[in-house]
Amino acid sequence: MTDPAPTANGCLPAAVSITGLGLQLREWNDADAPVMVELFDEPQVDRWTPLYHPFDLAAARAYLDQARTRRAEGRSIQLAITSDGHTALGEILLFVVGPDGPSQGGPYAELAYAVGIRYRRQHLATRAVRLMTDYAYQVLALQQVILRINPDNAASTAVARATGFHITNAAPITRGRSGPLLTWRHQAPEFFPRPSYRDPQV
Repeated sequence: MTDPAPTANGCLPAAVSITGLGLQLREWNDADAPVMVELFDEPQVDRWTPLYHPFDLAAARAYLDQARTRRAEGRSIQLAITSDGHTALGEILLFVVGPDGPSQGGPYAELAYAVGIRYRRQHLATRAVRLMTDYAYQVLALQQVILRINPDNAASTAVARATGFHITNAAPITRGRSGPLLTWRHQAPEFFPRPSYRDPQV
């Protein structure tokens, strides 16, 4: 949950729904604010993400407003992780970082995620990262996807390895309370399965 710079063209879909691997990633809505409090108001989220504890209803509403602003500016996609299209179990974010990316000179995406304490150990983050990584390549036509992970965060390190990310030699970075962060990179494969993408408004 970080805040990279906006892209040059600022183009992101107005609404996104991604289905696959037993999950549906959907847009947050105003009715989700109390659920966000339940998911994010706990010490591990406070430790590993920029979200502070306590995370109350006012913080949840401000967080939703921030997500909508970032989307309108072409900066990020922020989706609830669900198994049924309704009940939020966590969150996954995609920040489009650019306009210049790594050595290829193209744009890339940075992913971040959080899963509610009641829903951990179900591989939700692993599956959500796989879906969002494929979406970044196939729909947004991005060239690389990265994760920034504190080396003490064993759970996120396991997610990175399970989803085909490899640690790089990039120098650690610090963002607020979240550092030092190591960079893990995923390179777009030539062929991969296609999840289901749709515009919820259609």
